[in-house]
Amino acid sequence: MDPYALKTLNAERRARRAAILVTDLGDGRDRIVREGDQVAGDLGAAIARAFRTGNSGSVEAEGRNFFLNAHLPQPRLVVIGAVHISQALAPMARIAGYPVEIIDPRTAFATPDRFPDVALHAEWPEDVLKRQPLDSYTALAAVTHDPKVDDFALKAALDANCFYVGALGSRKTHAKRVERLLALGASADQIARIHAPIGLDIGAASPAEIAVAVLAQAIHTFRSRGFDASASAPKSKSILEKHDA
Repeated sequence: MDPYALKTLNAERRARRAAILVTDLGDGRDRIVREGDQVAGDLGAAIARAFRTGNSGSVEAEGRNFFLNAHLPQPRLVVIGAVHISQALAPMARIAGYPVEIIDPRTAFATPDRFPDVALHAEWPEDVLKRQPLDSYTALAAVTHDPKVDDFALKAALDANCFYVGALGSRKTHAKRVERLLALGASADQIARIHAPIGLDIGAASPAEIAVAVLAQAIHTFRSRGFDASASAPKSKSILEKHDA
């Protein structure tokens, strides 16, 4: 590999940014394409697919053969709130390949007994996220139903362009949340990215079923990046308006 390409690739990986090493199989030349870089034609379409799927492989484009080696950060899940939904969500997310962190300053809830084998922070989100910033390969689910805990994390997730941002509560609750986030400096376009009520509409009733709905929505959002979801899949409706307590 070209030394400059290797240095660039390693820097992107350390920063948890996606990159694809594009090798021209005809002349052996390497180049790094970062997510968001514009590449035209069939090669650009193949690179976009690789960013979306994380799959590496050879492609033919513009009469040449290339190998695309995709390097995507592992998606992770940050849950704000050590609640019953989180107890079910954490092990499900790990099985799906998502490292999980749970943040909740309420020490009565954020205990190792309730969350064994989970990265648990019994601290305010402000303190944790200063040390461990969010990024575009992070999903954030805010489920405390407490603005003092949820709102900072939601604003941080929007600013970091997290690929998924979900918040528990009814539409009435979310309308009040929107007012608070606007006051914190979030834009209307940013706030529109929040999935609220949280979760796919599967008729979930129990905390475990709600956890399934949340994880499914996060995975769907991650895998449909770069597509108009309304054109490529049935529209994903939200649920849980009745779980407003």
